[in-house]
Amino acid sequence: MNAAAYPPDPVLIVDDEESVVHSLSMLLRSHGIDNVVGCQDAREVLGLIRERSPEVILLDLSMPHLSGMDLLVQLHEQFPHVPVIVVTATNEVEAAVECMKSGASDYMVKAVEENRLVSGVRRAIENRELRRECGELKARVLDGELGDQALFSQIVTCSRRMHAVFLYVEAVARSSEPVLIVGETGTGKELVAQAVHSASRRSGAFVAVNAAGLDDTVFSDTLFGHRRGAYTGASDARDGLIHQAAAGTLFLDEIGDLSPQSQVKLLRLLDTREYLPLGSDHTKRSDARLVLATNRDLDQMLQAGTFRHDLYFRLSTHEVRLPPLRERREDLRLLVEHFLQQAAQATGKRKPRIPARLLPLLEAYSFPGNVRELRKMVFDALARAGPEGLSLGLFPLAARATISPEAGRRAENRLVFPERLPSLQEAKELLVGEALQRTRGSQSAAARLLGISHQALSKWLQRHHRAGLPPAEQ
Repeated sequence: MNAAAYPPDPVLIVDDEESVVHSLSMLLRSHGIDNVVGCQDAREVLGLIRERSPEVILLDLSMPHLSGMDLLVQLHEQFPHVPVIVVTATNEVEAAVECMKSGASDYMVKAVEENRLVSGVRRAIENRELRRECGELKARVLDGELGDQALFSQIVTCSRRMHAVFLYVEAVARSSEPVLIVGETGTGKELVAQAVHSASRRSGAFVAVNAAGLDDTVFSDTLFGHRRGAYTGASDARDGLIHQAAAGTLFLDEIGDLSPQSQVKLLRLLDTREYLPLGSDHTKRSDARLVLATNRDLDQMLQAGTFRHDLYFRLSTHEVRLPPLRERREDLRLLVEHFLQQAAQATGKRKPRIPARLLPLLEAYSFPGNVRELRKMVFDALARAGPEGLSLGLFPLAARATISPEAGRRAENRLVFPERLPSLQEAKELLVGEALQRTRGSQSAAARLLGISHQALSKWLQRHHRAGLPPAEQ
């Protein structure tokens, strides 16, 4: 599998000396920045930028035909979004100040330490990625429309909160930075991780691994692989999952369960994009995008000292928080219908109708297992249903665990309000309209349902008549 170039757009090195272009290229490539282009004639730079749209420019000042300072001014005027790092032999404060005033993002002397140059280039790449993501996110939020709804087709929802999550995911998907997905068990974290991968358009595979229960050695072996003879029983070399996810996405679930030693190794992978297979003295590079998830409360773990602060800040560049099912109850009907369809296909039965009292009952339930628990309920109920179809008795878990017996008796009459709370006047009109609908327009029967006299209801209708109410019996 061919690894994707990093960064996607090239780093452009502008220097009239071929040896300098070659040495800087080799330095960047040795640190995983392998998409590098060189140019030795300053007069060709503007045309080259229009063709290749570089991510970062490394610029020398002392060049024939067109000086680096003059070129810097032109670059800042025509391509202000492209960061320019001046790398020159001129070690003068005045020159550095002048370059920064002319639009350079950094100034380095050619004798600078290698790590500082590489860090400067990486920082410039990351800043450009963040600016692009902020622009895309702003556009998505203002527009409110997804670019590709099909990316989220596996997630059944009509919730506005979930729609906001989709907008954010689509905006940050092209970044190479990690994504942290936080949510309770059963909220769909892996489905969102798959959507991140699909939206990123990365050419490699989506590879998932659950970190829960992995000790440090098994964690390292699973992710990084091992050389032959690395430990007893390692008769053959094996590539780890990080290798299988080359140019793709590695989804690491339940990272809140990682041991302190594994947290250190994960931090190194995020910082350097390098890892060390077991039994090897030579590091390997990875271009896999990392998406991580947990159902643990990381804030509490940070306070308790069981999760590293530096790791949290590194992996939470983009953080997605998924709402539990009890906070998106408007999805219940959709989900029940969806799972009934799936269960009917799996069992060869006809899809039954939803019992009238089922949804109020489910709406009163807290769903600690979230969508996964609802799916289990529906599949189990349909598997046990007879020719008469579904009944409430087939949902014993919901009936048993809902709330108190008194609240359970009120479940059938539980009101479900829209996101915009209706005014008191609107609520009265809706309630009267519902009572008249149920009694087929009989004022006397509707008054009994509402707990008021027939005369009081008749007077109210005369004062507050609204179109759309069913015709009342006189």
